[in-house]
Amino acid sequence: MLNANDFKKKQILFLFTNRGDKISFSNDNTVIKDSSGKIKFQATCYRIFMICVVGNVSITSGVIQRSKKFGFSICLMSTTFKVYEIIGARMEGNTLLRKHQYEYQDNYIGQKIEQNKISNQMNALRCIRSKSEYLKEGIELLDNITAKLNEDMSYLEVMGLEGNAAKVYFPRMFDNVKWSGRKPRIKSDYINVTLDIGYTMLFNMVDAILQVYGFDTYYGVFHRCFYMRKSLVCDIMEPMRPIIDYEIRKAANLGQCKIDDFEQFDQRWVLKYKKNPDYIQFLMNSILEYKDDIFLYIQKYYRFFMKDRAGAVPVFEIHMK
Repeated sequence: MLNANDFKKKQILFLFTNRGDKISFSNDNTVIKDSSGKIKFQATCYRIFMICVVGNVSITSGVIQRSKKFGFSICLMSTTFKVYEIIGARMEGNTLLRKHQYEYQDNYIGQKIEQNKISNQMNALRCIRSKSEYLKEGIELLDNITAKLNEDMSYLEVMGLEGNAAKVYFPRMFDNVKWSGRKPRIKSDYINVTLDIGYTMLFNMVDAILQVYGFDTYYGVFHRCFYMRKSLVCDIMEPMRPIIDYEIRKAANLGQCKIDDFEQFDQRWVLKYKKNPDYIQFLMNSILEYKDDIFLYIQKYYRFFMKDRAGAVPVFEIHMK
């Protein structure tokens, strides 16, 4: 099983097929070339954790065989970053872990995960240098909500507090832009589109690590199980979401994320394709700063479940600059 020291050396690659990028293998090396045939990247397959392919691609059996042999995943994404398939390395047959997953029916772990997320939202607001009274009020409100989540609550009560926290948090996190509310997946403005892209990238990394340990990623502890929804991935990434939020706020301030980089089709905003690499770069950099923290958090969660949920629920902490 992959350990923390090995994971530190792993890399995540992005391949943009509409720009003419091509992937090939030479012995045990991964080679990515641009449209002119110039080598953009080359590394041993042992160092690859995931290859994300953006756009249409044909995959040979040799690529899949190498994915299995060297233990990396291949994430296939549309040009709008919608994931439609993940191929490759995963641990199957960890029946004891899955037995523990399926036996758990309580609300406690999900409540602690939501408390962790709201606490990180509060800490992300604290990292904003210029604090208005409006911002200070929001930090205090989130602190109060975090404290309330120490009490015994029903699932619906926790959901209600999560919704209240979102109403406090998002308008203050994005008070530097024109903000109309968090609206997942409907692409109502360029900030919401960028949030969706960042969350998708974070989702893929969490999904891949959970599969390394053999979790049933469709069986969560807070998000309800729906057909084909990876509820556990949605759960585990919750405390990590402020990483993306804060990075997008910074990018908007620096002009890295701006309305001119997007197009509008039938009231839906879409990132211009030529801008995909730029957004991938600054969003992925923010995630990679926490790469080891994410791995260790999931490792602790795995051990927590394998010990039949003995001890405290693991906590994911943010350390923004």
